[in-house]
Amino acid sequence: MLRARAFPFVLAATVVLAGEAQAQQKAPPAPPVPAEAKRLEAAFAAASDRVAASVVQLLVTVREEAEGRFARNLVRGDGATAGAAGSGLIVGADGAIVTNNALIEDALTLQVRLLDGRVLPAKLVGRDPATDLALLRIEGTGFAAARPAEVEPKVGQWAVAVGAPFASGNSLAVGVVSNKPRRSVAFASIDDALLTDIQASASTTGGPLVDLEGRVLGITSAALSRESGTGVVVPMAAVKRVLAELAKSGRVTRPTLGASLQDLTPELAAAMKVDVRAGAIITQVADGGPAKKANLEPGDVVATFDGKPLRDAAELTREVLAKDVAQVVNLEVLRQGKRYSTQVTLGPRPDAPLAPVPVQQQGVPQVGLGFNVRDLSVDESKQRGLPAKALPLVTVVAPGSSADRAGLKVGDVIVEADGVALGAVKELQQASLDGQLLVRVRRRDAAFYAILKR
Repeated sequence: MLRARAFPFVLAATVVLAGEAQAQQKAPPAPPVPAEAKRLEAAFAAASDRVAASVVQLLVTVREEAEGRFARNLVRGDGATAGAAGSGLIVGADGAIVTNNALIEDALTLQVRLLDGRVLPAKLVGRDPATDLALLRIEGTGFAAARPAEVEPKVGQWAVAVGAPFASGNSLAVGVVSNKPRRSVAFASIDDALLTDIQASASTTGGPLVDLEGRVLGITSAALSRESGTGVVVPMAAVKRVLAELAKSGRVTRPTLGASLQDLTPELAAAMKVDVRAGAIITQVADGGPAKKANLEPGDVVATFDGKPLRDAAELTREVLAKDVAQVVNLEVLRQGKRYSTQVTLGPRPDAPLAPVPVQQQGVPQVGLGFNVRDLSVDESKQRGLPAKALPLVTVVAPGSSADRAGLKVGDVIVEADGVALGAVKELQQASLDGQLLVRVRRRDAAFYAILKR
């Protein structure tokens, strides 16, 4: 009897479900995919296929404390971490491979997995942290070398980022070339860095960005992308130059003025009382470096380079990088309203950055300016490469304050106010605050000028 009573309920449920199924069957069909979209889909897949055999998966072993650099890892029992670090690109039939420096800089062992599944040991030939590039080599011949693009990429053109994050095959991401920031200080070590709307990730970093013909536009860098907040690609022209030097000596030697630089803005030009509105301000000179030997000083404004007027600091940096170490260049400089010419013999650029100083105290408020400072100890000053004396260290910056708008950050050291070298915090407090204060600031291994207004 219980089963007989349950039957009408089951039947009713069946009818309801059948009705829902009929309703679903009567839903309008999806609109057809446009033919143009299908052609693009095929083009993207074809571009990836054309470069697929040249893209390799990196397999590295690093010390366990460095494992955070890798997207996937397997912790072994010997204090090391093994796993897939990212991708690389075969650029020579002789086994030359380019990848990101950040992927291999802590590696104890290196291997690459080819598209056909072979896993081969790789040797580090050299690396260049400034461009986040490294050159590896695998033994053998006849490898599938990628084809570089023969023309300069255009803003707006389609691009495909290809990587080899998995043993089972390649991955791809699609976007466009969005910009080429020729005037950006952030990419001064990279000639005409490419920006894309493809965010570099563990799936594509170290791999190529290709056009729809599968020709390589550049190498994707997650490390540079994190620093800039956008997808950064090192273009093939720069890749070729860097790899040539790495193959020859294992490192890249770049020329330098031995000075930190900053754009001359109209506001800074007025504060410094110079009669130009474009150029590069020298904010710091390295002891024993080329600028120091040429008697250049912080606060000097470089107006021309070998007779060419300068627009900004990035242009000066690019002009220097286009020269050779030991080459002599001519500068026109403004100092305290006067112009003079000087020659500088370019030197090799050091790579090691200065260590940051820890901020341990809240410091003394600077009334009306929105920041606090404390005295650096003599040891901390030495650590920063500064004179062995107390100097004001920024410990707090109030959001929206004058200091915040001027770009000050916690950890900055104020070394000069209105052209006068500072000592302890009390000297900063005694500096003139009549309307505004022009300060020179050290931030790790760089320096800049800022205007603070009450």
